[in-house]
Amino acid sequence: MARRKKGRKVHGWLILDKGYDVGSTEAVSRMRWFADAQKAGHAGTLDPLATGILPIAFGEATKTVPFVQDGLKTYRFTARWGVRTTTDDLEGEVAEESDVRPDRAAIEAILPDFTGTIEQVPPQFSAILVNGERAYDLARDGEEVKLKPREVDIEDLRLVEMPDADHAVFEAVVGKGTYVRALVRDMAEKLGTVAHVSALRRTAVGPFTEDQAITAEEVTGVADDVRLTPEQRDHERFDGCLVPIGEAMAEYPKEKVAPFEASRLRSGQGIVLTPNRAKVLRAGHSGELETVLAESDEGEVALCRLDGLTLAPQKVFQLG
Repeated sequence: MARRKKGRKVHGWLILDKGYDVGSTEAVSRMRWFADAQKAGHAGTLDPLATGILPIAFGEATKTVPFVQDGLKTYRFTARWGVRTTTDDLEGEVAEESDVRPDRAAIEAILPDFTGTIEQVPPQFSAILVNGERAYDLARDGEEVKLKPREVDIEDLRLVEMPDADHAVFEAVVGKGTYVRALVRDMAEKLGTVAHVSALRRTAVGPFTEDQAITAEEVTGVADDVRLTPEQRDHERFDGCLVPIGEAMAEYPKEKVAPFEASRLRSGQGIVLTPNRAKVLRAGHSGELETVLAESDEGEVALCRLDGLTLAPQKVFQLG
C-alpha cells in the first residue's frame, strides 16, 4: 500500500519576487513549508545576490515547469567596470583591476556583437556538471574549471543608463542557459577592460512578469518568515496568491473540451475533434501541434498533442 504524502494538495504558480541574499532552493523551501504543500519546484535558478522573479510551481503545476523554463527571460543588471572578481559578481574576491572606463559610444558600438545567437563560456562558478560535480564546487576547492563554449540566444540587449564612469545599467532578453555574469565579463573584454555584475534583477520569465510578482512578506504577512510557527501559517492567504496552472501556458494553443471529453483525456484516451475544431486550433501552425492545453469549465485537463484530428493526452492534471 502506497504511503500517503504529507501536506496539502496545492496546485498553481506563485510568482515570487525573490529577495536579496536568499538562495532559490531556500526560497522554494520556505514557501512550500508555509503552504504545507506536498510538492513544489521552480522554473529557473536565481543566484542569492540576484533579486526578482522566481516562479514556483506547486502540485500539478510542476508538469508545466519545462515550458516556463524554455521561455525567454528578461534581466536588468549593472556592470561595474574596472574590477574583475573570481565569481564575476559581488560574491567573489577581486582578481584583476583596470583603469579603462568605456564611454557610451564604445559600449553601444559592441552591443550588436552580443545580440542574436552567440557563443558563451559559462562562468567557473556555475551549476554546470563537470564529471558529475558542480563547477562551483570545484572552483571553490581551488580547481581550475575549463568549461566548453555553447550557443545561447540573446534576443535584445540595450544600455539603459550610465550613473557614473564606473557603472553601466543594461537590460537583456535572453534564452535558456544564458549567463549574465559571462555576458558582462565578455563585453568588458571586448571593451579592453574588466568588469563584474554589481546588481542583477530578473523582471520576466516566460509568460510571467513583474506585475504578477509578490514578495515573501506579502505572501506570509510577516517580515521574517523564518520565525513563523506552524500554527501561524495562513493557508487561505497563501492560496489567494497563486495564479492558475494555465497561465504558464499563455504562449501555447488551448482547446476547451466538454466534460465527457475531459473524462476521456484524464483516463489517458485521445479524443477526435471535428475538422473545424482542429482547423481553428491549428490556425497559424502546420502539421502536428506538439503541445496543446486542454481545459474544461472545471480547470486544466491535460497537456496534449494534436495529430490530425486526434487530441492525445501527454500529461494529465489530477487536480482533486
